[in-house]
Amino acid sequence: AHGRKGLRMNYRKANWGFLGMVLTHFAVIIALLIGRVTSMGMMTNLFLSEMMLVIPAFAALLFSREKPNRVLCFHGLKFSSVLMVVVFTFLMGPLTTLLNAISMLFVDNAVTDMSGQVLKYPFPVMLFMMAVFGPVCEELVFRGILYRGYLKSGNALKAVLLSSLLFGLIHMNFNQAPYAFALGVSMALLMEATGSLLAPVLMHMVFNAQSVVLMYVYDRFFPWLLEEQAQQIMGPEELLPTICVYLVLALICTALAGCVLVWLCRNERRQEYIRWLWQEGKDGGKKGRVVGAPLIVGIVLCLAYMILLALL
Repeated sequence: AHGRKGLRMNYRKANWGFLGMVLTHFAVIIALLIGRVTSMGMMTNLFLSEMMLVIPAFAALLFSREKPNRVLCFHGLKFSSVLMVVVFTFLMGPLTTLLNAISMLFVDNAVTDMSGQVLKYPFPVMLFMMAVFGPVCEELVFRGILYRGYLKSGNALKAVLLSSLLFGLIHMNFNQAPYAFALGVSMALLMEATGSLLAPVLMHMVFNAQSVVLMYVYDRFFPWLLEEQAQQIMGPEELLPTICVYLVLALICTALAGCVLVWLCRNERRQEYIRWLWQEGKDGGKKGRVVGAPLIVGIVLCLAYMILLALL
């Protein structure tokens, strides 16, 4: 069990780390505007996006003087658990599709908008950047540094929800934020069920990989579908049937995903730890503080930027 006793990476450091990410994001935008940089290559964009998360988060970890191996729990997983993590990932697919479709009632699909830029690069390059490099960086930050910092508060539920909320907000758009939040919750629960950061990293990799593979498959064999998606503005008439279908699928598959989590917990012999974590969360619920001024400022800045982006 990776207990929280003696951890110096607390919620205050985590909050400052998140604010640092947001301020770094705005600093880069301002620098690009001052330098009159109107466009940036996809590779540069992806690399910068991850560095804007990793550098402030690891700075917070450094200032906490906590040993990285006590925060970043890379314990091994049984092969059977690895297979079930993949199953769990696909079972969460309908829920993320549902949330994506609901958000498209109000805003554009951010992933479809950038598919043209992605497809300019060779498949192996994009697969590495989006399905390996990105997930590793983001899981180190959100399910590693931030989540573990909030877990120190003594309330696991608050740690799961807050780290997931920040994971959604840092995408900086209202299309990806809802399903990123749902994925954040599922990956935090997956980490606790297995006791290893490898589980959410694997889930994140599989989730992103399927999106990248589908882009290139459509481009190679069904290019007209990508053109139609790029040109078609989907309204409520087109989206509502999809939402209804995926609502049913999401209810069934998410329930099955919960069963997989229970199985993983037992397979990795984590039952007693989960019971202890749940009880400690109940006992420490009132005193488990995680919110501070830096966090509030970071969240307000994110929401303001997202609203401005949606209006423009």
